[in-house]
Amino acid sequence: MRIRELFTPLQPTVTPYNLEVLYQDKAPSLALQDTIYCYWQLKTNAPLENEFVYRVVADGCIDIFFELHRPEENFVMGFCKKYTEFILDKNFHYIGIRFLPTMFTQLFSVPAFELSNRSQELELVLPEVAAFIRSRFDATMDFSSITDVLDSLFIGYLQEASLSYDNRLYDAIQIILKNYGVVDIKNDLDTGISPRQLHRLFDFYVGTNAKTFSQVVRFQNILKAKPSSQSLRENKLFYDVGYYDQSHFIKDFKNFYGVTPSKAFGR
Repeated sequence: MRIRELFTPLQPTVTPYNLEVLYQDKAPSLALQDTIYCYWQLKTNAPLENEFVYRVVADGCIDIFFELHRPEENFVMGFCKKYTEFILDKNFHYIGIRFLPTMFTQLFSVPAFELSNRSQELELVLPEVAAFIRSRFDATMDFSSITDVLDSLFIGYLQEASLSYDNRLYDAIQIILKNYGVVDIKNDLDTGISPRQLHRLFDFYVGTNAKTFSQVVRFQNILKAKPSSQSLRENKLFYDVGYYDQSHFIKDFKNFYGVTPSKAFGR
């Protein structure tokens, strides 16, 4: 299956700072599009007056990221079951690689659960990739040049990787994605193995269990839909995405995003 055809892992825009801070993403080479969702950059256009608080919402993915001015500062962030806030300097230029669910582990054979709910130095996880980033990037490079170098790096890893597509896992992921995360874990994910075995597969390749992954997929589909003010006002949205009451919907949304739906969508 091609996960990117069914799933769009989004992060919030930085529109309140659109003249001062730029967020941009770019698809990788065609050869990598089943593995990497996008490359991204987050940068200041000019020094800010204050530190910048950047909120990363739950998106189901694993990211590598580094500061272009100091490429020795490179990190990996695993699957997160809630939002994370980073306090950034007044001047920054971050570059990131967002891997589609399961694909970081497929490419590097690193159990996803070892990375979950935190960021850590890439050196401790993938020392060769950390050394490559440290030696190959600097602040003089533009985004296009950076992504060309990253394409070459990850195509090399992809060619050497021994990918293992367990149908029992990927059939379950496909069910979740096709149903926009609105599934009954016990009854809908019968793919030929026990719930305990499926849990182990999700933990190893995704970094969480099927239930939490489904919740993140549902949340991400809400972001993608950009619900209307009428839907929010008349409380129709939480019914449409499988919630039985508004309070649980708002609680889950705040856990994944950090603010209420009305505030997130500016309505």
